[in-house]
Amino acid sequence: MIAESFMRRRHFLRASGALLATVLLVGCASPQYLQLNPTRSANVPQTGSGQQVTVVAVDARPSEVIGTRTGGNMSTAQITVSSHELIPQLQAEAERAARDMGFTPTREVAQGRPSLTLELASLDYGRGDSGQPLIDEARIEGVFRAIAQNQGTTYTGTYTSRRTQGYALKPGEDANTRMLNDLLSDGLNRAFNDPELGRLLAR
Repeated sequence: MIAESFMRRRHFLRASGALLATVLLVGCASPQYLQLNPTRSANVPQTGSGQQVTVVAVDARPSEVIGTRTGGNMSTAQITVSSHELIPQLQAEAERAARDMGFTPTREVAQGRPSLTLELASLDYGRGDSGQPLIDEARIEGVFRAIAQNQGTTYTGTYTSRRTQGYALKPGEDANTRMLNDLLSDGLNRAFNDPELGRLLAR
């Protein structure tokens, strides 16, 4: 009787352990759909005097999937940043930057009117190698391009931001959202702090 009770308990513990391991595995490999709202915090050079400038934000990424939580190719661990949700935020930030530069932003295109295009060229989430036991790394990189056009002249600036974050437990949606917002906010600061953009638009 005692042996039978022991065997039942052992079987229960083994089954519970397997179930827990499965839950943890599924939790670590679950996909993430991140809603980002990066904002510029740096000052911008003031060069305009109220001129209208066509301002457009576009997504030039090859895919909305920016990487996986595991660093492998598991589709269930994919991290996705939707263009439909991110581009309106970037559009608003580009218009705010143009306004702070002294221009009057508009979304309408007109012949002869200066234009400013903010392009999200890439956004990548990868796994690094921390070199420390039990510690993993997330390596993220974002690239913006800002394209100013005026009177037949074009200026293109490329601005790259990188971050490396160590962790013992894989970051959840909130942590990854914060990391990527910080990354893209840094990219916006770099882009709109470029004095060449305003100089060309103000010609």
